[in-house]
Amino acid sequence: MKFGAVPLAQAQGAILAHSVQAREGRIAKGTVLTRAHLDALEAAGWSQITIARLEPGDVEENDAAARLARSVVPDPGASGLRISTAGAGRVNLYATGPGVVAVRATAVEALNSVDPAITLATVPPFQRTAAGRMVATIKIISYAVNMDDLDRAGAAGAGALRVLAPRYGGASLIETRVSTRQPSAKGREALAVRLERLGLTLSPRRVVPHDEAAIADALTAAPGEVLFVLGASATSDSRDVAPEGLRRAGGTVSAFGMPVDPGNLLFFGWLGAKPVIGLPGCARSPAMNGADWVLERLICGVDLSPQDIRAMGVGGLLKEIPTRPLPRRSKG
Repeated sequence: MKFGAVPLAQAQGAILAHSVQAREGRIAKGTVLTRAHLDALEAAGWSQITIARLEPGDVEENDAAARLARSVVPDPGASGLRISTAGAGRVNLYATGPGVVAVRATAVEALNSVDPAITLATVPPFQRTAAGRMVATIKIISYAVNMDDLDRAGAAGAGALRVLAPRYGGASLIETRVSTRQPSAKGREALAVRLERLGLTLSPRRVVPHDEAAIADALTAAPGEVLFVLGASATSDSRDVAPEGLRRAGGTVSAFGMPVDPGNLLFFGWLGAKPVIGLPGCARSPAMNGADWVLERLICGVDLSPQDIRAMGVGGLLKEIPTRPLPRRSKG
């Protein structure tokens, strides 16, 4: 692509690089200049204009953005994505339903390394999304890019992202108590909202004593496909009451503790094919915490290992809770 200032007489058929004011009104950048445009510019006193002119092998910005989108998302239906129409060199990608966004960071980096004018920006990996929410944007910065570069970028970014839909439809929450009093419904209500965003519903309420055997029995009898435990007392060790209750039920504990704050005191594991998540006390609040990252991924079929949990420490310092009894830093 040729770019630069040229005399008006040489600008016909080229793309106007910057918006200009003519006698009859403003001519927007990106306009393909006709004889009438040039006459209007000459009448307004312009003698030269900055233009872009495509050369053999170049692909116009909108066509390039649309082609790249089809490479990044070769099968929109299977990827859970919708591709917008192109405009001003941009195509947006939208989720068609709830889930988490799986991003191959190496593919995005490789695509963005081909030519600075060919770009793909995405939301962070595993961010929760919903129908109609934008998850990525493709922008061709120049008015045209070379076809070979576009092909290389498309190959590098093929299948770079998709939306992982929820794999389950229902969940059960086991709450525990340390006295005869029923716990506040606040924790159950907060979890119900979190699950509703992913299309899951909670089975009827179940409250049991804070005891290994009681938790084990409740987990075994729970009808949900995903199981949660919200203890009246915090889980302070991998051998504490709630994780031991899971083991007693015949399940396994995959990880305890996480470098995300709030959310440190979380554990998760499996009871047969059912994921089991021991919620930290902060999950009683609707505010973002480490449990959100774990439950959203497990519900959407993402395999989580202890290493995955450890990696969450980068970016894992979340917003302070003003009502926290022991704030992370004293005020004043």
